[in-house]
Amino acid sequence: MGNAQIREEKQQLVSEISAKLSESSCTVVADYRGLNVAQVTELRKQLREAGIDFQVIKNTLARRATAEANLTELDSALTGPTAVAFSKEDAVAPAKILVDFAKKNDKLSLKGGVVEGQVVGVEQLKALADLPSREGLLSMLLSVLQAPVRNFALAVKAVAEKSEGGSEAGAEA
Repeated sequence: MGNAQIREEKQQLVSEISAKLSESSCTVVADYRGLNVAQVTELRKQLREAGIDFQVIKNTLARRATAEANLTELDSALTGPTAVAFSKEDAVAPAKILVDFAKKNDKLSLKGGVVEGQVVGVEQLKALADLPSREGLLSMLLSVLQAPVRNFALAVKAVAEKSEGGSEAGAEA
């Protein structure tokens, strides 16, 4: 009786992890071995503030979830102590936070991840972390879109000032 209940709970957990893998725009798998409680607490706080779900998962359950989500290429990263960060909205934030944290705390190491449904390695995660945040990209796009309008407005203003200066000079003569 007890085994059936445990098996059902594990299957429920596998289904939840599989759903998170499928729904996330970015999932990062990390090895947290060697981090102390204060460091893990700080990391969890940073991730929570960015709206990222971070949890420690048993590798066997994670492998079952990757099989359900058709992401078995991620299985090679599921060795040793495994913590997983899931982000539904921002595809850059988990990689950026974990890479930055790993730079300050050499005990944390990235093992791989999934970005927009594609399994990626550590190097791709580091490259993703170097990208600006979504807000940064939007502000860059906005400034690029505003530049032609701003230049046009400056040109119109210059023409108007020049014609005013020409009409004043003609009026004085």
